[in-house]
Amino acid sequence: MALTPEEVLHVARLARVGLTDEDVTKFQHQLSQILDHFDVLRRIDTENVPPTTHTLPLEGVMAPDEPQPSLTREEVLANAPLEQDGHLRVRAVLEE
Repeated sequence: MALTPEEVLHVARLARVGLTDEDVTKFQHQLSQILDHFDVLRRIDTENVPPTTHTLPLEGVMAPDEPQPSLTREEVLANAPLEQDGHLRVRAVLEE
């Protein structure tokens, strides 16, 4: 599909790009080649190809939840900046 110089200038205007006459000639050829490649892709029969989001099948992307031993209360509170009665204490963030 060969583009005209006017079509190249229209695309450049939409993209807010200034072009010289030399640029118009160069991009006319390059953009026409790109559109020809899309035309080849358009002609490929994809009627029986199921839609997909990935080219490779994804399996087992999540590890199963399995119970693990946790820290003791003393281990957790050892690094706490504030502790009160065996619990973490946080500073108030909202004033009444």
